[in-house]
Amino acid sequence: MFRRILIANRGEIALRIIRACRELNVEAVCVFSEEDRGAEYLDLADRAICIGGPAPRDSYLKSDRLIAAAEVCGADAIHPGYGFLAENAQFAEKCRACNIEFIGPSVEAMQLLGDKANARALAKRIKVPTVPGSDGILEDDNETIRIADRVGFPVIIKAAAGGGGRGMRIVHDKTDLLATVKQAKQEADGAFNSRDVYIERYIDRPRHVEVQVIADTHGSVVHLFERDCTLQRRYQKLVEESPSPAIDARTRADLCACAVKICKAAKYFSAGTVEFLVDAKGRYYFIEVNTRIQVEHPVTEMTTGLDLIKTQIRVAAGKKLDFDQKSVKPRGHAIECRVNAEDPDEKFRPCAGVITKFRPPGGLGVRVDTYGHDGCRISPRYDSLLAKVIVHQPTRPEAIRCMQRCLDEFIIKPVKTTLPLLRRIMAHPDFVEATIDTGFVERTF
Repeated sequence: MFRRILIANRGEIALRIIRACRELNVEAVCVFSEEDRGAEYLDLADRAICIGGPAPRDSYLKSDRLIAAAEVCGADAIHPGYGFLAENAQFAEKCRACNIEFIGPSVEAMQLLGDKANARALAKRIKVPTVPGSDGILEDDNETIRIADRVGFPVIIKAAAGGGGRGMRIVHDKTDLLATVKQAKQEADGAFNSRDVYIERYIDRPRHVEVQVIADTHGSVVHLFERDCTLQRRYQKLVEESPSPAIDARTRADLCACAVKICKAAKYFSAGTVEFLVDAKGRYYFIEVNTRIQVEHPVTEMTTGLDLIKTQIRVAAGKKLDFDQKSVKPRGHAIECRVNAEDPDEKFRPCAGVITKFRPPGGLGVRVDTYGHDGCRISPRYDSLLAKVIVHQPTRPEAIRCMQRCLDEFIIKPVKTTLPLLRRIMAHPDFVEATIDTGFVERTF
């Protein structure tokens, strides 16, 4: 096992990793920017190191400073969390070249699966259903037009190196196609330093279902069943739950088998998530793989009783999984609501400021992952995620009622958050009856 781990992240995920390290008897060293100096969660680390200025490009995205910090403190490994450099294959390669283990998959697997076009090509090769579209990135205008005509409008343009909805554009007819592709390339270049985009048929009103996978370096690949992430806005997830209330046992088994098949083909290890769209007729299509721990990993932890962060660390240290597929038996129903410092009534405008009152909910089956507290300062420079409320109950109706109670209890003042919207979602009959799709929030609220 590692002696000391550097946590190359901030906020709630940094605190989550600190806690996992403590339970593994591993020292946790947390980095911070000048903007995060004095953050309360840093007090729980064994050591905290400043790595630069407030902007992410001057701190959390500076791979050389992160590696230098790891070398200075004598860290055996770096945990990237999610976001920032978590899916950056070059960063992983630099870490390992400096004899610092990167807690994540191999560089080769990150390059293969981290590029959506490459991952799609792999899925097609091993006969996993994919959305009809281009076989690779779009090279020229004539090819783009031919592919769109063959696929049929509407189509969606996606950044090959993308995530979080950036570099994605829906096109309803040929007249807007080339201009939209140009816009998508420009956004992808700015967000991911890559202009590569590809094209898929746009699936109308799908559900978004993903499978959590964990694999070790000894060849064991285990799925931990699915999460339903259909409730989102602008491709950003708001609510996740497990099991999915909208798929049957056969579809669940097929999705999980496909996820394992993809990871085995890529020789994947560590935690990863294989994502699918499910259409109105129950047909499913592979869309991408997230080669990192997900924001919503607590949903799976609640239903399986497995600690994914500690398992990630053990796998990176060369340990075998201490469970197999047959021993993983999910129980009950879990729901997670993401609480962001945003104003839903102002097009989700990020809201910075100092929290004067922070009262999280509690009770049986309730978990709150957050870095928030009275006096906490919310910075405008970083992602607006402030807290995750996760509930676990025997049935979905009980989980919904528990979540409603938790959202009513949760007080955050004066910073505006998504709490009012989440309360409305939990009470909406379409959510309660599980008849929603990925466009539900935009259409309804």
